[in-house]
Amino acid sequence: MQPRIPRQPVQDQGGIHADDDAGLGAELAAVVAGARRRAVRDGDRQVDTAHLLHSLIEYDPEVRAVIGDAPQLARLLAYLVQRSIGYGLRWQSGIEDSGALPAVPQAGAKEDGAWSPVAAAALEYARNRARRRTAGRADGTDLLAGLVVDPESRAVEVLERAGVAARALAVRVDGDSGVRDAEAESRTSSR
Repeated sequence: MQPRIPRQPVQDQGGIHADDDAGLGAELAAVVAGARRRAVRDGDRQVDTAHLLHSLIEYDPEVRAVIGDAPQLARLLAYLVQRSIGYGLRWQSGIEDSGALPAVPQAGAKEDGAWSPVAAAALEYARNRARRRTAGRADGTDLLAGLVVDPESRAVEVLERAGVAARALAVRVDGDSGVRDAEAESRTSSR
């Protein structure tokens, strides 16, 4: 009988790899590490955008403030917990790749513990967004913007099912930073 959680070498058990945390602030690096641990613990094949969203909400008070009030956050966290204990089982056998964003493979990554193409693209989006606003490192709102830019990501599905309008959230995030991404807007408006 196979164990539910795949065994991984010590370096792959939720640690930050050099290429994972490049361009990320310390707080966001902790979010990434938390998402990796959550994926391993849940027995998921890849770290996806819902793992990143769950970890981001836990670690970043600014993101929680942007998402909404206490009842809305409670609904969202409850939905994320449900996802990790059962509802997300349908996702374990598949790879999150909506096709809306270009796949960014993690060099030399194994299947277990690797980034889904959409999650990798969201991290890259966060880095690029931080550069556009001339920040040294990406922060939580940069990642949140990357998570909601793809309307077919698992993070957007979770947000919408929990009653958080992802498109309105994207507008609030962009309004907070003053940074707008014309390329992302054209991708989401063409859907």
